[in-house]
Amino acid sequence: MIFKMPDIYFLASGVSEGYTPLNAFDGALLQAGIGNTNIVKMSSIVPPRCTLIDPIDLPPGALVPAAYAAITSDVPGEIISAGVAIALPEDENQNGLIMEYSAKGERRQIEEIVRTMAVEGMMLRGREIKALQSIAVEHTVENIGASLAAVVLWASS
Repeated sequence: MIFKMPDIYFLASGVSEGYTPLNAFDGALLQAGIGNTNIVKMSSIVPPRCTLIDPIDLPPGALVPAAYAAITSDVPGEIISAGVAIALPEDENQNGLIMEYSAKGERRQIEEIVRTMAVEGMMLRGREIKALQSIAVEHTVENIGASLAAVVLWASS
């Protein structure tokens, strides 16, 4: 088995400027505290009974599942934002849902959209929401910039 079933998760975000779009994205990962791991982009499901924690230091080089939104731009003055939202069900034996969204625009707009996406996703599943959490970040591009928001999952044992 490559991954153990995650039982904890945390929210992370970062912004950066870089020499290239990839360098800017890498800088945003570093600012988010997950830049020295191998991020494995996953679809948007939180396992049942997964618990929110404060961000932790992950082992360098670890394979780390994450759902994330990211955007880069090379248009000076442009505002770019990324956000993620998590909807957790009333029944802790059911999975939760993560939604990701990034676009040109201000953080508050992007966060409102991604939260609405999470609510809609739970409605499609016929689930009542116990908790709705989100994080979003914005960046005004100087040269080449990136914004990133992520839900990082981890197995504590």
